[in-house]
Amino acid sequence: MYYWWRWLPALGWMGVIFFLSARTGSELQGMFPFFKSFNFGHVVAYFILSLTFYWALLPLQMKLKWDIRFIAIVLCFFYGISDEWHQSFTPGRMPDLLDIVNDVVGATLAMIGITYVNKVLKK
Repeated sequence: MYYWWRWLPALGWMGVIFFLSARTGSELQGMFPFFKSFNFGHVVAYFILSLTFYWALLPLQMKLKWDIRFIAIVLCFFYGISDEWHQSFTPGRMPDLLDIVNDVVGATLAMIGITYVNKVLKK
């Protein structure tokens, strides 16, 4: 049986990203004064999103032909594209290809971490 509620953390975190994407640069700087650049923010946000996707997909691991870690990264990539498009409607913000690269880097780092943790736990 597949548990639909496992998607709730991913949907919640997608909502957080959507909310932040609608803020202007000065609003974000006020919310996160410790960030000099938001490139690291993209890495962190999509690191977390990737983990939530992985958790949602975990029950399907044996049924799918594709590795769920790869699927989590791909989902983050597509959500990153939609996030950049959404951001284009915010005054003073514009889409940036580097943001999508940072999104994928964050997602990939999370899945590398999952791989490492799984190997350590199997020993």
